[in-house]
Amino acid sequence: MNAVAQPIRLFGTAYGRKPATHDATLTEVGPGTPCGEFMRRYWHPVGLSERVTMERPERVRILGEDLILFRDRKGRPGLLYPRCAHRGTDLFFGRIEDEGIRCCYHGWLFSVDGQCLDQPCEKNGGEHRGKIRQPWYAVQERYGIVWAYMGPPEKMPLLPRWDILEDVAPGMKLHVTHSSLYAGGDDDVELVPCNWLQEWENVMDPFHIPVLHTSFSGVQFVPEMGVMPDVQWEYTDTGVRYSAYRKLEDGREVDRVTAAMFPYVRMVPNVQLRHGAASGVGWVVPVDDTTLRLCFAMKIPESENALPRSPNLRPWSKMTPAERQRFPGDWEAQVGQGPITLHGEEHLATSDKGVGMLRRSLLQQIKAVQQGRDPAGVIFDPAQELVRVEAGNFFRDVAK
Repeated sequence: MNAVAQPIRLFGTAYGRKPATHDATLTEVGPGTPCGEFMRRYWHPVGLSERVTMERPERVRILGEDLILFRDRKGRPGLLYPRCAHRGTDLFFGRIEDEGIRCCYHGWLFSVDGQCLDQPCEKNGGEHRGKIRQPWYAVQERYGIVWAYMGPPEKMPLLPRWDILEDVAPGMKLHVTHSSLYAGGDDDVELVPCNWLQEWENVMDPFHIPVLHTSFSGVQFVPEMGVMPDVQWEYTDTGVRYSAYRKLEDGREVDRVTAAMFPYVRMVPNVQLRHGAASGVGWVVPVDDTTLRLCFAMKIPESENALPRSPNLRPWSKMTPAERQRFPGDWEAQVGQGPITLHGEEHLATSDKGVGMLRRSLLQQIKAVQQGRDPAGVIFDPAQELVRVEAGNFFRDVAK
C-alpha cells in the first residue's frame, strides 16, 4: 500500500520578502543631507602632509565632494573646488606657483583661499579679478595631517588636540597613514568600499572579537581576545564608550576600554592586549556614501615605518578569494554587508547594545544640527582644545 504523499510546507522562504533599505539619515553624507550637514560642523582629515607637495595637485573626495588639494610654493596648503571659475577646466591640471595654482586653459591664478590673483588674457591682469572667488575650504595642518573644515564659516570650531599625540618620548615618533590595516589587513589598500557607518559602529561591537577574530578565523590578534567579555556600555558627552572585562586563564583580569567619538573618531586599545593607554587615534573618513578612508595617527618606535600589525594577519591583497572565505576579517564582515547595509533587514540582539546606542546618539546629534544647535564634541573654547583619550587595556593587578 502506497503512503499518502504529504504536502511540502515551506515557511520563511526568500520569495515575496519586503523590500528593505538603508537608514539614509544616518548614512548619507553629501551636501544638504542630514548627516552630511552634521559632518560639516567638524574638521576632517583630507590628506597626509608629506603627500601634499609643491609639485602638483592631487584629487580628494570627501563627504561626496570632489576637490583639489595642493601646496603653493610658499608651503601653504589649499583645498579648492576643482572646476575653474572661468570656464570649468579641471584645476587638477593646473600649475602650482608661489601664490597659488594657475589654470592650464587661460592661466587664471587662484590663491589657497580661492582669490583670483591674475587673469593674463585680460587687460592689466584682469581689472575685475577681485570679484572672482574660486570655491574653497579652510585647512590647517597638525600631526602630519591636513585638516579641512567644510561647514558654515560662522560655525567653524577649533581644531582639536589629542593628549596622547602631543608629547612624543625619545626613541618614538608620530606616524600617520591612510592604511586600511584594521579594515582589510593591508597597508596598500586605502579605500574601503562600504558606507562609513559600517566601519565606525564596528568599534562598539566587542562581541565580534572572540568570534570573527578568534574562534571563526583562528587567532588573528592574541588568544586572550577569545575570552567572551562582560561588557558595560555608557554614553559620554562626545559619543559612546564601553569597558570589556575579561578574566584570563592565567588569572589576570583586564578591562579593555574602547570609545567612539563624534563625528567618526575611533579610540581602540592595542590589539595585542598590552597594558596601558591606547597609543593612537583613528578616523573613519566618509569619502562618499559607499566608500570610506581610514586615517590613523599613532606613536611608534623611530626604527619602524608602519603601524604595528598582528603577525597572524596576512595582507588582504595577498590572500586568495578562497583564503578570504576561510579566514574572514573585518573587511569581509563589513564590506560583506553591501555598499550600504540594509538596516530594514537587521535583527539586533542584546549583544548589539553598543551599536544601537551609537546610532541613537548619532541621530540625536544630527537632529541637534537640524534644530540650529551645535553638535557634541565641537570646540570653541581654547581651554577645551585638548581632548583626552581614555581608551586602553588596563590590567587590574599589573604585578600578575
